[in-house]
Amino acid sequence: MSSTAGIVIVGGGVIGASVAYHLSMRGETDVLILESGTRQGLGSTGKATGGVRTQFETDVNVLMSKYSIDFFRKCEFDCGYEPAGYLIFATEQNQLESLRRSVANQKRLGVSGIEMIDDKSIGEMIPGMKCEDILGGSFGARDGFIDPLAVMRGFTNEATERGVKIEHCAPAISIGTRNGKARSVVTANGRIDCGKVIICSGAWSARIAATAGVRLPVEPLRRQIVWARSRQKLHFHMPMVIDAGTGFHFRPARDLTSNENAADQILMALPDVDERPSFITDFDESFIEKVYKIAGRRAGFLTDSDVVTEKCRAGLYENTPDHHAIIGGCDVSGLYFACGFSGHGVMHSPAAGRAVSDAIIDGESETVDVSSLNVGRFTSGSLLHETSFF
Repeated sequence: MSSTAGIVIVGGGVIGASVAYHLSMRGETDVLILESGTRQGLGSTGKATGGVRTQFETDVNVLMSKYSIDFFRKCEFDCGYEPAGYLIFATEQNQLESLRRSVANQKRLGVSGIEMIDDKSIGEMIPGMKCEDILGGSFGARDGFIDPLAVMRGFTNEATERGVKIEHCAPAISIGTRNGKARSVVTANGRIDCGKVIICSGAWSARIAATAGVRLPVEPLRRQIVWARSRQKLHFHMPMVIDAGTGFHFRPARDLTSNENAADQILMALPDVDERPSFITDFDESFIEKVYKIAGRRAGFLTDSDVVTEKCRAGLYENTPDHHAIIGGCDVSGLYFACGFSGHGVMHSPAAGRAVSDAIIDGESETVDVSSLNVGRFTSGSLLHETSFF
């Protein structure tokens, strides 16, 4: 274990890896990543669905997505970016009007390939989908999928090649402060003296921040995914499909660990209203019935399928009260945050890493303005409003 470092990053998932990468790109290489597991990707990053979209309501989320998708398109390592598209459909007029306003705002902010489409176009896009109650929707052609683990590894490899270090099996226990400044991180393996600390611990961020006297309103919530194999071959190009009313969504499944043909495999998910905040990550098989109940009302090819139980999984969302991330510093000098992404951490990882690295080096980020994501908004009452969280 290194006993000193200029900057310590607490958390070796995709966010921590992105921060390390962007710091190294700016020449900051006296950086140590603390990974609690035996290897990276055992936490929320490895459980993510890997969707990326610009279809958000607030400016900051749209701009973070826009920056991140441009990064995925052009980055020097293979991140598995596939512009399969995102379709968000509405079954009520107020939902449709909300999508229409959001699309207009996304276009104003420079998003390309985004449009409103009608129910007929949706039926043609997704053959076999029941569209009788659908009024229309929005479609983003540049939205799509990435490989979360490939993104994390790409960031890490680039950073370590420039001199950044990573310690495995090194869970952070506390942050030491003196005279209002972060001075050290105590781990299970010893103390590391440092000049700056960045908390990128996802759903566990509030626990470690509390040791420095900072209250982070970040709450863990289990989110589950059902993996199924349709009995029909899906001979069409399927995007991510989301019901704006219920949050139910489905997309093609990609088993990146094998060469198995994925033409008949599907991921389905649903925000479970019965779920309560916890650190539980076991998959609950009773969730399958909840998903299939709503899936049956939407498409026959979804329910004419067999669940692949061993590929179903559960991970943790790191929710904040307004479903936006916490990015930037705080009253403790030298202590920074990149957490609370409320399900959007993988897709926003490039923008988050750039913003934090700029804040550390320059005092603020002119490239990605995340000033509205400061931790102080929760006490000042300056909460953001986002309806597009699923």
